[in-house]
Amino acid sequence: MQSRKVFAEPGRPRVIQAWPKTETECSPHPADQHVGRQIAIVRVQSDVSQAQLARSIGISFQQLQKYENAKNRVSASMLYEIASSLAVPVSRFFGGLPGNETDRDVPTLPVDERIDFIASAEGRRLIEGLVQLHPRVRGRVSALIAALGEELAVVDPKQESGTSAEPMPVEGRLA
Repeated sequence: MQSRKVFAEPGRPRVIQAWPKTETECSPHPADQHVGRQIAIVRVQSDVSQAQLARSIGISFQQLQKYENAKNRVSASMLYEIASSLAVPVSRFFGGLPGNETDRDVPTLPVDERIDFIASAEGRRLIEGLVQLHPRVRGRVSALIAALGEELAVVDPKQESGTSAEPMPVEGRLA
């Protein structure tokens, strides 16, 4: 009661208590998430880096990341600039959004699991880390990943029959 009396006294500034936002108030709207993901997908399909797109529309690549992650909402004018820079209609970013269906069939771009990975937070972290490497090291890392992929693609007949196979020495695998 005493605290109420103190705040109610004339001449004293009022203190307004702000309640913390709930998780739903802090989380991005699903439409903002969809648009951000579509920006990332179209950018990757167009073979444009975040830095290149950001430069072409006059923002920092960090701001573009925030748009793609739906940390910040994209304004209509910025969405127009992004669409113009990527040479796609603005409506492309809303395709597939629930409640945004049209009567006519709009051809959608094929979805590729690689694009989904690149557009994910993990994929962006990996790419950002690779971009920071010296080009020679980046080439070696790329060759290592390709070799690992090839190794995993080779089917060992011993493993298919259920028997365990001895691991191949590293020298034999990368040759």
